[in-house]
Amino acid sequence: MNAPTTDFSPWSPEFLADPYPAYARLRAAGRVHYFEPTDQWLIPHHADVSALLRDRRLGRTYLHRFTHEEFGRQAPPAAHEPFHVLNDNGMLDLEAPTHTRIRRLVSKAFTPRTVEQLKPYVEELADRLVRALVAEGGGDLATRVAEPLPVAVIAQMLGIPESDRDQLRPWSADICGMYELNPSEETAARAVRASLEFSAYLRELIAARREKPGDDLISGLIAAHDEGDSLSEQEMISTCVLLLNAGHEATVNATVNGWYALFRHPEQLAALRRDPARIVPTAVEELMRYDTPLQLFERWVLDDIEIDGTVIPRGSEIALLFGSANHDPTVFTAPAELNLTRTENPHISFSSGIHYCIGAALARAELSASLSALLRLAPRMRLAAEPERKPNFVIRGLRELVVEV
Repeated sequence: MNAPTTDFSPWSPEFLADPYPAYARLRAAGRVHYFEPTDQWLIPHHADVSALLRDRRLGRTYLHRFTHEEFGRQAPPAAHEPFHVLNDNGMLDLEAPTHTRIRRLVSKAFTPRTVEQLKPYVEELADRLVRALVAEGGGDLATRVAEPLPVAVIAQMLGIPESDRDQLRPWSADICGMYELNPSEETAARAVRASLEFSAYLRELIAARREKPGDDLISGLIAAHDEGDSLSEQEMISTCVLLLNAGHEATVNATVNGWYALFRHPEQLAALRRDPARIVPTAVEELMRYDTPLQLFERWVLDDIEIDGTVIPRGSEIALLFGSANHDPTVFTAPAELNLTRTENPHISFSSGIHYCIGAALARAELSASLSALLRLAPRMRLAAEPERKPNFVIRGLRELVVEV
């Protein structure tokens, strides 16, 4: 077993500013490292992360096989129950056979055709948001473009009225706080409150759609059946919250992280501006890789596994370091360089295996639309102030990205 490393410091401002050199030292030091502050095993190499995402000896949950006591873990505090009821019934935190059933039913409503039909709306909305930014001479790219675009798109899909959409981002932010390492009780209290409020809102909306179905995703989830199976009300609520949270957090942070990277690489930005039609598709993939919006994904060890001679016993938790895997030089040529025309780019920013992001195609459409609109309508956009990073590690982003046009 490798000794615990001091390179991994997820609460340090210096590490949060640029974790990638520390990841390089982690990879050089070995394939697996125990990190005592979070009681997790860190996995930094692309090959291992990719393989373990598909390894059924690991799971997002263990409750389909063990009780908390049998697994050597404590049940969450009773006060946190509303968050866990909401979170634990979403397919991201379930395993087969329940995960298989829910994903199959959700896929009946969330189809490639659904995404294709949304593209004109996504592109028109991106144009409108960018035109407003340009009309004001600039502003915070995060709150003016990066956040409202994916939130509005998911809300449009779900059929959430425009008058109610302002609540969605605060609810999502409070719930997602629980995905950071060792969240505080204050964070948990906010997540519980948001879980209760969001669930109550969706319960009313689902009831309304049962009475009067529309052509929205909630109506589709209600109608989805397969061999007598259907989604329970809690599964529908958890699915809607998951689609909102996962469906916009990655897009928001990929947008602001990506533009910050572009501003720091003016030669790449200049090439993109010269030939956007050709470069935008590969640029989207490279920006997702270069500064990964979701840095870490956790798995429980359901059966003992061995990595490079180290046995990780059942009951342990592993932390798959997506950000490190996306900078592994055994997979990516010159990974520390931003290369918008990179064609060999097997990044894992959308995960892999059975939990591969169901909304990956929609996220790509949103990122392409906002990137294209900004290149076309704000061709001289520049950074107005050095941004400050959010004090988060798992979900990596900026507090704001102020630009001038």
